[in-house]
Amino acid sequence: MNTRITKSTMLVALIGLSTQLFAQETPTTSGRFGKQSLRTWSIGAHGGILSQNTFLGGGSVKAEEFKSIGYGAFIKKQILPALGLQADFLRGEMKTLNTTSTIEQKNSINWAGSLTAVLNIANFSLNTENAVLIPYVKAGAGYMSSDSQVGATQVFQDREGWYIPTGVGFKFGVSKGINIDLGYDINFIKSSPTVKGAYNGSRYSYSHVGLEFALGNKENSQLQNYSAVADLRKQSAEESAELRRALSTAEQNAAADRAQYAKDLGDDDNDGVANKFDKCPGTASGTVVDGSGCPIKVQREIIKETKVVVTEADRKVVKDAISNLEFDLGKSTIRSKSYTTLNRVASLLVEKNFSLKLAGHTDNTGGRELNLRLSKDRAESVKAYLVSQGANASRIEATGYGPDQPISTNKTATGRQENRRVEFTIY
Repeated sequence: MNTRITKSTMLVALIGLSTQLFAQETPTTSGRFGKQSLRTWSIGAHGGILSQNTFLGGGSVKAEEFKSIGYGAFIKKQILPALGLQADFLRGEMKTLNTTSTIEQKNSINWAGSLTAVLNIANFSLNTENAVLIPYVKAGAGYMSSDSQVGATQVFQDREGWYIPTGVGFKFGVSKGINIDLGYDINFIKSSPTVKGAYNGSRYSYSHVGLEFALGNKENSQLQNYSAVADLRKQSAEESAELRRALSTAEQNAAADRAQYAKDLGDDDNDGVANKFDKCPGTASGTVVDGSGCPIKVQREIIKETKVVVTEADRKVVKDAISNLEFDLGKSTIRSKSYTTLNRVASLLVEKNFSLKLAGHTDNTGGRELNLRLSKDRAESVKAYLVSQGANASRIEATGYGPDQPISTNKTATGRQENRRVEFTIY
């Protein structure tokens, strides 16, 4: 009666566990292990040699034991990359002949079921898709039914009891969802003395090879095959590639900006008006042009030289333009907020026929050659704008002095700010 109750209890428990395992069809997404979805459920089958001998010792001396075949299957839930829970099922028989008898003994495992914790010791992986090698250890608890026969004598039949399964092994990843499993188990019997006495040292071993198949989306990898180191290396490579692409794009944009700037501020026909503002490109050499680069049809005749008088109001116009003059950082592009005061300077040059000297200056930050070019470009940019507003290009001189003429110390931020300037001198 007790035997039937025990069998029924084990059967119900295993059926319930199997139902829960196979009910899980959706792969688990684990935010702790990257953004990818990873498969955590797997099934497998295995076969191998059952033996009374273990590496802990044994008394079997007959080679027939290598014909003692065992086979089984398992269902596994992977909780962490290094930890899983596995339900194992096993059947088989062992033929032995010990050193003190010439009579063959046969022990049959009618069925054995166990629940073990499987700990992955390491994960040798070249990428996060598939592990190359995973060594593991396992241990747990199980319940089994076995028979024992010595010669023609039946020692016992359908004896049930507990045992402790332990083992070591290696898994080889052959694809995203398939692993080859090589293992060696030692099962320690904890049943009645009668059952324990039928096995040498109250234990038996199982050397086996099997296949493990992951359940779920075939495009996803297995959690147990996940390698944090490989994943970090993969992400670092992707970020480095993205950074290289960004730098390459930035360099291309900068080169295009420099080329466009050189084209806009160049003066192909040497008439003193930049290409960007020249409405009549290609004028002949020596042609007198107005602020838009077009020839002046009627040349004004200079009757006599007049004395130029610069008033305080004129100086204030220039001073306002200087104080409001701003450029884009590290460039010679004038910001639009400076246009209003520059327009007043242009009007002053047109009305009173003043001449203007523009002197660009920088602080000593960066290379001298770069600062000389930047100061010259900024002075030329101001000239080009004034000419575009009607000023006479021949009456405007633009020069760059770089860091050579500071008006304050370059050792402080305030001093460097004062040194970055464009000076206007009207006469």
